[in-house]
Amino acid sequence: MGVVVRSPKEPAWEAGGAAKAGRPPGDLLTDPHSYHLVGISFFILGLGTLLPWNFFITAIPYFQGRLAGANSTTKTLGTNHTSPADTFNFNNWVTLLSQLPLLLFTLLNSFLYQCIPETVRILGSLLIILLLFILTAVLVKVDMSPGPFFSITMASVWFINSFGAVLQGSLFGQLGTMPSTYSTLFLSGQGLAGIFAALAMLMSMASGVDAQTSALGYFITPCVGILMSIVCYLSLPHLKFARYYLAKKPSQAQRQELETKAELLQSDEKNEIPNSPQKAALPLDLDPEKEPEMEPEEPQKPGTPSVFIVFRKIWRTALCLVLVFAVTLSVFPAITAMVTSSTGPGKWSQFFNPICCFLLFNVMDCLGRSLTSYFLWPDEDSRLLPLLVCLRVLFVPLFMLCHVPERSRLPILFPQDAYFVTFMLLFAVSNGYLVSLTMCLAPRQVLPHEREVAGTLMTFFLALGLSCGASLSFLFKALL
Repeated sequence: MGVVVRSPKEPAWEAGGAAKAGRPPGDLLTDPHSYHLVGISFFILGLGTLLPWNFFITAIPYFQGRLAGANSTTKTLGTNHTSPADTFNFNNWVTLLSQLPLLLFTLLNSFLYQCIPETVRILGSLLIILLLFILTAVLVKVDMSPGPFFSITMASVWFINSFGAVLQGSLFGQLGTMPSTYSTLFLSGQGLAGIFAALAMLMSMASGVDAQTSALGYFITPCVGILMSIVCYLSLPHLKFARYYLAKKPSQAQRQELETKAELLQSDEKNEIPNSPQKAALPLDLDPEKEPEMEPEEPQKPGTPSVFIVFRKIWRTALCLVLVFAVTLSVFPAITAMVTSSTGPGKWSQFFNPICCFLLFNVMDCLGRSLTSYFLWPDEDSRLLPLLVCLRVLFVPLFMLCHVPERSRLPILFPQDAYFVTFMLLFAVSNGYLVSLTMCLAPRQVLPHEREVAGTLMTFFLALGLSCGASLSFLFKALL
């Protein structure tokens, strides 16, 4: 058996040994462009999975303007139009109908894997999401009464996020066959989707064109993003590096998603620092001499771990994750999108909510998630973690007492813009940090062979927390 031709710095992998160890043949290691193209493709695919949710919630002022009257398409894109008689509760419904599909398809993914081929799931989901976004863009130019417009928009939100959940789960399945660097790049793309949507909103508002054209340009932007995602996915089979890893047996596909999620929960044994899920803006470091490096094959697992036993070990961390997301989604964006500037009409008032609510939240959330790369505090045995998570409940009344003009019960105790900006900064950083911290601490509480089950459970509780928060937003909106 011959030795692969290599540079002096390249390890002496034998051709047969490389395959057994999970490393690609030597001819793939001499093409650095392949690494970067595959990495960029998964980064854009990650961005595309969360563009729908972020573009809908960032455009809440536009939708509220349309629902305020039949001819309200001419209103300014960035102005808060919340009416005292907000019978549609648009903020609440768009949040709930965006998160329920994630919970539903988290439970149904195993069935879908068995019945629908991977290519159909991914390409079909991308195409349907693209068509629904095109419909949303077309409706910008169509005058329609509020009732039918609301019904069509809610149906689009439900189906876009349903297919988005299928798309995300299927891509996680593909990432299970790739080196862990590509999972990190995928999650980095997801983390930047919210920032991208907020910047697109600001650019549309600052373009100087009329409101209809501005809204049309805003909704065309995610269509371009989804098209790029389709091109990236179709390009993967044409890249040698991607072909090598993606050429797995179909029977392995169902567990690849779970293994990827478990891998993202596992500790970096070399540095004793847990990997942070959804790290923001990580550099595209795909040096051919360092990548791909696959973890050594694990020894035979001592039997199938019990879900109940694993849950008993991580239940406190899982409930912390549920509470973090429940608090976040109960006020963001249902309550926070209603906060307006106290400075009166003007440019700052127009840009206040897109900047101080959506852009600030997404930037600080990414910062919070990245902090776990440097330190983990408190640890898994500390009682401070549940305390810190419970303290975030205070953000609910704080935001409800900010400058929300349309209220009938509670007073305004924090009218100045500085209060809202301070609350949002702490709210977003704590959300990102505590979510990442709980996901990093979960694998420390179980045995190595139980991490896959722990990852699955944490994914379920993540979706549960999002759905609970979206449901609670109706109650808090009614209490204003």
